[in-house]
Amino acid sequence: MTGRKDMERLRSEMEELFADLCQVPRLVGHRRGFRPRLDVYRTDDPRAVNVVVELAGIDPAEVELSFAENVLVIVGNRRRAAKGQAGYQQMEMDYGPFQRQVEIDERIDPDGIEAVYDRGLLRITLPVATRRARRVRVEITARGTG
Repeated sequence: MTGRKDMERLRSEMEELFADLCQVPRLVGHRRGFRPRLDVYRTDDPRAVNVVVELAGIDPAEVELSFAENVLVIVGNRRRAAKGQAGYQQMEMDYGPFQRQVEIDERIDPDGIEAVYDRGLLRITLPVATRRARRVRVEITARGTG
């Protein structure tokens, strides 16, 4: 089962990469759009899946988060600091709209999701849903007594 999940995750990442490529015109010297890096890790106390996204230089008001069907979606836009007719001597930073999708393997409590932006890092905590086993009385149906 793990192999199948790994293949699905790989397929999802490849689709995301190809989508990024299709959005960028192929011009000489044109750079690829901004794609923030992220880490995903689990903690036991509290039981949660944690996502940390590098968003330096981005106004957190321009970032949207959504979570549905075990997929966390992060959408935003990194704008250039220099506006107008700036003449760049050197340009290494990536800019533009972005979207990242993170498939979460755990069952998440969506009401407990928290996100904090601090010093260029967006930290998202997705609490793992507790599975409370309920005691249920099961009636036995007898068929034929022989």
